[in-house]
Amino acid sequence: MKIGYARISTHEQRLDLQKDALEKVGCEKIIVDRASGKNTERPGLQTIKTILRRGDELVVWRLDRLGRSLKDLIEWMAYLEVEGVGLVSLQEAINTTTSTGKLVFHIFGALAEFERNLMVERTQAGLAAARARGRQGGRPPTLNLEQQQMVYDLYQSQKHPIKDLCAMFGISKPTLYKYVRAAQARLRAE
Repeated sequence: MKIGYARISTHEQRLDLQKDALEKVGCEKIIVDRASGKNTERPGLQTIKTILRRGDELVVWRLDRLGRSLKDLIEWMAYLEVEGVGLVSLQEAINTTTSTGKLVFHIFGALAEFERNLMVERTQAGLAAARARGRQGGRPPTLNLEQQQMVYDLYQSQKHPIKDLCAMFGISKPTLYKYVRAAQARLRAE
């Protein structure tokens, strides 16, 4: 079965062009989203995952209707391949049910992996350069050392519920426990 997917970002945009193209190629169902491509948890995409079956084809007017970034597209293509579903993009003339389409899919996959590796290398180089200048990465602590010690002391006294301590200092539970572990490590080091 051919299942079409159409998406517009704003209410002012119209779906006619996409729907007409999807109907013309024989889509039996057309699922529509009215949401930004940045949002990867669109209701229509969730619906598609529930109705697609092995041997089906997911048809889109253009690839950017399915995913805004190459990473999103690769994740969808990988999901579809595992499920045994073909992907057809009308404007880019990609059809992963053909040998050529599969080649294009694998080229996209290689490009995405290359892009991820470059990002990791750049990030690591940036962190190393920052460390060389004496900067530490990460978010600055919400509380100074004196306040962290106060949190630890109150935690150890067991007179206050955790949620009250968090509210009192304006921190989350994970942050509270992080400060407790840090204080315990300082005590062991002394």
